[in-house]
Amino acid sequence: MPKQASSLPAGATTSTYRYRVPFFDTDAMGGVHHANYIRYLELARIVWLDEHDEPYRKVAEQGIHYATTRVSLDYFSSARFDDRIDITAWLDWVRGASLCMAYELFCGDRTLASGYTVHASVNSEGRVRRLPKERIANLRPLAARVAPKAL
Repeated sequence: MPKQASSLPAGATTSTYRYRVPFFDTDAMGGVHHANYIRYLELARIVWLDEHDEPYRKVAEQGIHYATTRVSLDYFSSARFDDRIDITAWLDWVRGASLCMAYELFCGDRTLASGYTVHASVNSEGRVRRLPKERIANLRPLAARVAPKAL
């Protein structure tokens, strides 16, 4: 299958995580099971936070967590055992109590999938809370676009 057109916005602040597919990620047909791609998104998201914001561990120490509220993933091609997958992540948008991360997954020149995750800012009890002003001030310049008014 040919590479899909990139959804990466020009100038986006990205991080790329390389993952080598272990056998246990594959299904009976020899391809990576679709549910594993969601785990790959989290691996890339954590790297993005480490490289461009603050390690998630430090964010959690402040009583802030990013609860996943939405996942959307379009699959184009399947990875297989021992493939090297590059998962590129970027912050799509941020607003008062939520943010959206976007992703593209490649194996060489093949686009495997692309999508996004939306996260609510919650406290340690799981209640929605606004992101601190400093957190928004740090994240907003890194966002690829302005947050939509409503989802």
